[in-house]
Amino acid sequence: MLSSFKGIFPPVPTIVDELGNLDKPGMARMIDHVIGNGADGMLILGSGGEFCHLSTAQRKEIAAFCLQHVAGRVPVLVGIASPGTAETIELGRHAQQAGASGVLVVNPYYAKLSDEARFIHYRRVAESLETLVFLYNFPDLTGQDIGLDTITRLAREVPNIVGIKDTIDNISHTREIINRVHAFRPDFIIFSGYDEYLLDTLLLGGHGGIPATFNFAPQITRGIYDAFVCNDLYSARVFQQQLAKLSPLYALEQPFFGVIKTAIKLSGVDISTAVIPPALPLDNEKTEQVRNILAHITL
Repeated sequence: MLSSFKGIFPPVPTIVDELGNLDKPGMARMIDHVIGNGADGMLILGSGGEFCHLSTAQRKEIAAFCLQHVAGRVPVLVGIASPGTAETIELGRHAQQAGASGVLVVNPYYAKLSDEARFIHYRRVAESLETLVFLYNFPDLTGQDIGLDTITRLAREVPNIVGIKDTIDNISHTREIINRVHAFRPDFIIFSGYDEYLLDTLLLGGHGGIPATFNFAPQITRGIYDAFVCNDLYSARVFQQQLAKLSPLYALEQPFFGVIKTAIKLSGVDISTAVIPPALPLDNEKTEQVRNILAHITL
């Protein structure tokens, strides 16, 4: 089962209409696009899926629709994070019943938690579910790192916590997780969160990445992973240099949801670029900036 969690698992944006409701035809096109371009799996309702601005009912609707449309073609991770343990478990049970291959759980946000509170939260979530559980570390947005000691303890003591998406702007942090956890659990899955650390993560012993750029430039991160598997470091370097040209996209707007959707639209996928309030759609000036950044890709 864990062998299927390798490679490129793009975080698929949630396609909505101007009223913020799920655009089912657009969502279906988005899913087919990433599968058709060689994604090994996908993440639904991650950070780029705007889960933080959706109601619980909307999140369940989106998870159910996406899993039904994927129909087992690739593994699907579903983001189930919530500030409270009970709602996280509720969303996890729904995802499990809907057919998710696994769930991704960012640590509770807003209230700062002790190491013990974070550990018990994750243990309770994992023990309440039968599906595979992946940790999601994104301290820039949650305000708190899960913590290396807590990650190590969870990997050691909770069997169905099977991996982590480490979204932290410091590759040494991911290296330390690999060094610590793989010493006693070598099959623990390590996904890079930041696109530009995909190659570094693979070289250090990780398993793949969850890169948003795949949604509009799939040849680049797909190329990095395939080149790594083939030990073609020359090609990996070329793709990495192309990926670096896309990095300025993430700084164009906060949150970046509209940037990703606009880049997808400009790349030729017919989707709505509407975002869920309080996020704002891109104005014409920033749309042109996205267009100019994409124009620098030469592959």
